[in-house]
Amino acid sequence: METTSDDKLWAALAYVFSPLVPIIIMLMPDKKDRPFIKAHNTQALVLGIVTVVTSTFCVGILIWFYQLYCGYQAYQGNMVEIPIISGMFKS
Repeated sequence: METTSDDKLWAALAYVFSPLVPIIIMLMPDKKDRPFIKAHNTQALVLGIVTVVTSTFCVGILIWFYQLYCGYQAYQGNMVEIPIISGMFKS
């Protein structure tokens, strides 16, 4: 299945507005089963939860900047390997 510009946009939004957008994507039947979106969405959700939990610390801000970078990479059509998280959710 070919990765469309819509797939790239949704994957980028999943990182930038995580954990809200990943939850929304999971409720959208036409989006949740797209391979590119699915690969990024799970990682974005976990990374977003980690960011929220650590947001009272400086580390949370750094993770948020990393999420922006991941979103940019997803928008460029690249897969993102997030240490620890990517290995847990390989399909």
